[in-house]
Amino acid sequence: MKYLYLHGFASGKDSKKGVALAKHFAARGLALERLDLRVPSLEHLRLSSMMEKVRDAIGGAEDRAIVLGSSLGGLTAARVAERDPRVVSLVLLAPAFQLAARWSERVGEAGWRAWEESGWLEVEDHTTGGRARVDFEFTRDVARIDATPFPEVRVPTLVVHGTHDEVVDVGLSRTFARSRPNVRLVEVDDGHELIASLGRISCEIDDFLP
Repeated sequence: MKYLYLHGFASGKDSKKGVALAKHFAARGLALERLDLRVPSLEHLRLSSMMEKVRDAIGGAEDRAIVLGSSLGGLTAARVAERDPRVVSLVLLAPAFQLAARWSERVGEAGWRAWEESGWLEVEDHTTGGRARVDFEFTRDVARIDATPFPEVRVPTLVVHGTHDEVVDVGLSRTFARSRPNVRLVEVDDGHELIASLGRISCEIDDFLP
């Protein structure tokens, strides 16, 4: 069994959550592989490329994986699991459901039009603490793959979401979990980053994983 961790947007494999969870897994004698999903680069980020990297990391036809994902990494994990039977279970941390629609609302009509016309949107790079940019083709790639409101995952799935999340509303995870008996939602008193809930997340993962 492989254990994979997928970081969020403009983050990296050495994020606080990824490193903390890898240490927790190591204490259990398990290796959590933290993937670099800034592919092919942050400027030209593509959900399709991220998914391809995850599928490659799983390995061959007989390999199996449990995939953990944070925010955009959670959306990536769920969309891979929807299509790839080698994913046997999921842990989604504040998964970035309905990404394109939420971004459109966030930047507003004028901002969205400016992004499309210029080709670029300036964002915060969480790995460097500086500024970076992402091209508009990222949104088209997301819209093509994330075409349904929610991924149709059929494997056991643990979702942890903060009730004070101002990036991805917890209501999306509530809707996702409500009609899916294979999904368990744990709500925590936290924001999007979930750093204050790492201890709770680790305990929930221990209870969830075989």
